[in-house]
Amino acid sequence: AWVLLNGILDEFLQQYGSLIPIHVDEVVERLQSVFSESFSSPHRKVMVQHLMQSYQRMSGTAMMRDFRVNYKRHVLTMDDLSTLYGQNWLNDQVMNMYGDLVMDAVPDRVHFFNSFFYDKLRTKGYEGVKRWTKNVDIFQKKYLLIPIHLEVHWSLVCVNVPERTVTYFDSQRTLNRRCPKHIAKYLQAEAIKREQKEFYSGWRGLFKMNVARQNNDSDCGAFVLQYCKCLALEQPFCFGQQDMPKLRRLMYKELCHCRLTL
Repeated sequence: AWVLLNGILDEFLQQYGSLIPIHVDEVVERLQSVFSESFSSPHRKVMVQHLMQSYQRMSGTAMMRDFRVNYKRHVLTMDDLSTLYGQNWLNDQVMNMYGDLVMDAVPDRVHFFNSFFYDKLRTKGYEGVKRWTKNVDIFQKKYLLIPIHLEVHWSLVCVNVPERTVTYFDSQRTLNRRCPKHIAKYLQAEAIKREQKEFYSGWRGLFKMNVARQNNDSDCGAFVLQYCKCLALEQPFCFGQQDMPKLRRLMYKELCHCRLTL
């Protein structure tokens, strides 16, 4: 069985570059399906866990350094994917590729803005970002998703275009009043440029303060990506801090498969 276990772990390693997204239960399930006997007793589970850990420690196999995920113009390295491990902070590469996967799941409904967009808007004004949407008519979409990265914290703005609302989602519940104002001004400028008169005015800023809340300093990025996925798929937010380890593993896999698990 243990020789086979190494084979199973090798297979996961080829697929994901590391064992970061693999839960011991998945390995147990695979062993059970091959041997048609139970490996889920606490004693056997602990053994599987130990073998996974020693496998990870073996030189060279803990991580495939040259593992890459390519999707459109995105390239994720092992360094990028590792930000999904444990309590690490997600980086822009992960944020932007995942945002594209969200957008590509419902392309007619959603436009996802690159994580550098807001900073450019804040520092350079409309002139700095007016070319960012030259190939997309944002007023034809239902939702615009704009990740906000301020120093060390991620939050999200979701624009509901038909309802003209600019809603701020923050898992730490900090009130950033300037942010929706900046976005509303951007939307007005864009509407004027495109001569979309019905969008010249009437934008309202809202704060969603009763959203799933993080209770550490490291999961804000993971929360933002889950908000994006739920908003785009029009699903309720039914996750919280306790779900983050599982959701981080799922997002890692979604990135490697280049599609969302719906």
